[in-house]
Amino acid sequence: MTTREQIQQDIQTLPQEALDLVAQFVQLLKKGSLVSSETPSVTESSPTSDIADWSDLIGCVEAEEDLSVNYKTYLAEGWAQKYGNH
Repeated sequence: MTTREQIQQDIQTLPQEALDLVAQFVQLLKKGSLVSSETPSVTESSPTSDIADWSDLIGCVEAEEDLSVNYKTYLAEGWAQKYGNH
């Protein structure tokens, strides 16, 4: 039995409240990039699967351009500002 057939059988046994949740989840998937025909499919074995997981966070934080190189300096400065010099 395929996964799709198993899911269909499982859905048939759900109460109405659970069916409503499944319907909402399916609509969410349709709206999101997971099912979008414009976005290429990303599989778990793909090296870009991590990008799909983190793509919603791109652009949500502002940081220094050299943060990847000087992160220890910025972290130390932030701790010093927050906790003072001990």
